[in-house]
Amino acid sequence: MKNTTLVLGASLNESRYSNRAIKSLVENKVNTLAIGASKGEVSGVQISDEKELFKNIDTVTLYINPKIQEDYYDYILNLKPRRVIFNPGTENIEFINILRSNNILVEEACTLVLLSINQYN
Repeated sequence: MKNTTLVLGASLNESRYSNRAIKSLVENKVNTLAIGASKGEVSGVQISDEKELFKNIDTVTLYINPKIQEDYYDYILNLKPRRVIFNPGTENIEFINILRSNNILVEEACTLVLLSINQYN
């Protein structure tokens, strides 16, 4: 899937921003995959609880805190995304520097806001 977004830290809880992001991505016709702590489904998107080696990931949008991110550094690098979005509360200068040194675009932004103002591209 071209231009696919991976939501990392996906939640089945409708009050969580990752859940809202999945719904908004689907509404905006963005191919969406998701990984979270629990398996399930949101808006037709299956949430995996394992680090699957997806192909053709354009964007990884983070909803996990910096400490948890450490376990995902190599995983995300191996996905070779074009960009990684650090949503509010996920900012991590160490990982940002690693991504930039691997020529991966970094955005400190809110996926929901980017989608709502048509700046998610």
